[in-house]
Amino acid sequence: MQSTIQCNYAFNIPGIRYLLPDNSAQSPLPETISDELLIRAYQHMRLIRIFDQKAIALQRTGQLGTYPSCQGHEGVNTAIGLAMHPDDVFVPYYRDQATLNLRGVKLSEILRYWGGDERGSNYKNCPQDLPNCVPIATQFCHAAGIASAQKIKGNKQATVVTGGDGSTSKGDFLEALNLAGAWHLPLVLVVINNQWAISTPRKAQCNATTLAQKAIGAGIPGVVVDGDDFTAVYDQVHKALQRAYLGKGPTLIEAITYRLGDHTTADDATRYRAREEVENAWKTESVTRLLNYLKIRELWSEEREQQWRVTCKETVDVEVKDYLNTPPDKPTAMFEHLYETLPRAYLAQYEELAVSTREDL
Repeated sequence: MQSTIQCNYAFNIPGIRYLLPDNSAQSPLPETISDELLIRAYQHMRLIRIFDQKAIALQRTGQLGTYPSCQGHEGVNTAIGLAMHPDDVFVPYYRDQATLNLRGVKLSEILRYWGGDERGSNYKNCPQDLPNCVPIATQFCHAAGIASAQKIKGNKQATVVTGGDGSTSKGDFLEALNLAGAWHLPLVLVVINNQWAISTPRKAQCNATTLAQKAIGAGIPGVVVDGDDFTAVYDQVHKALQRAYLGKGPTLIEAITYRLGDHTTADDATRYRAREEVENAWKTESVTRLLNYLKIRELWSEEREQQWRVTCKETVDVEVKDYLNTPPDKPTAMFEHLYETLPRAYLAQYEELAVSTREDL
């Protein structure tokens, strides 16, 4: 005789948004959001957008390597950077310029990294944070390891790790997610769903309705936020961090946004995305949405806007000049940043390169 097993599933993934695409807002905003925070967030988002445009121009003129634009990600990444405590650890992927800068990474350091200079990963102001991760999803395993160490030490710290929607299809992501849940790690996993994993659309990557519901399999909270709404992302990251500090374990946040530019400067997104889709995304993107809300609230004016854009341009110009005037590192530096002790297999290559470039061994 066949028997049945009664299972109870908690399968409710809430979608959260406060600033609406029409520039209005649901009232009241979360208690974690102040007018000062909104202004600071907008200023940083505008700075990073101007920096991003300059970085693309540097690549187009042969002064920077392949570069991944962060247009469309400013709201999510600014929210993460402002919500984190300085003692936390940030484990980024390769489109997190806004968060990196808020953590203390100079814009010139970001340019050095994408210019092929390993000194761009040797952060002066936040040495506990990890460098950019270009391999897909491996950073989630690193983050789980760091969060495990934080728990063992008993410090009131947390780790925040980011990745794109495509990274959630990788085993590294699922393994880290499962471990974080099983060990109740102080880890916040933020999936920045920008709809496209290079040329693969989100719908072709996963049949699940949301990516956040992957949290259910790990037994941890999963939430969906409007990634173009700074307030929603900030509030949810703040709550997830507080949860981690109290020893209540990890949280998975799916922030839905849109990649407004190409995947990288080596990509041509017009070959696989409809023009109308991109045009619609520009109408609701995070920088303009927050700007319009601030103007409605009379917290920002056109005069302040013009003044701030001049300040941003001057700031970026100084950082670019610093990057361009930095003497190149020695060729063997690419070995020296990889290992504490160089493995025997690389030693011959290192010595050959040093001799050919006449470096002192």
